[in-house]
Amino acid sequence: MPANLCITPELGSEDMDPEVTTRMIVLGPRANVSESEVVNHLHLLNLPLTIKWTCYGAMITGKEKYVMEAVEELRKLDPYGIFTKERGFAPGDPRRCRGHRYGPREGFHQMEDEFLLLDYVGEALRNPREVTIEKKEPVSLEEFKEVVEESLENKD
Repeated sequence: MPANLCITPELGSEDMDPEVTTRMIVLGPRANVSESEVVNHLHLLNLPLTIKWTCYGAMITGKEKYVMEAVEELRKLDPYGIFTKERGFAPGDPRRCRGHRYGPREGFHQMEDEFLLLDYVGEALRNPREVTIEKKEPVSLEEFKEVVEESLENKD
């Protein structure tokens, strides 16, 4: 089996440009669009971006103003089912491409866990409401001592 499963891109000046950013477009579990619709819509925007179709949606790389314009337009398709997240590396970057790393990249399992929460986030965006957070008081020293003494007595 060859050591590389994909072409190694030459990292150029664009990779060092602070105006260039990469965003992951992640579709939530109840998204009303598919990955192919997302990618097609991004191409139809005709912006100077690099677009990569992924199993979770897409990745887009380019000057930040164009990336954010694309994100704004894309979210109009499904404001409660399309989410974005910044990614530190461009698509195909050999430092993160799983074709070079033999297995899932770092952060993939974190993204898997985040994906499970997206349905709740979408529901909260769809039905916003006032919430209050009850601040709990710390356990008093006396109560803590009682619990410790009680557990030591029960241990015997």
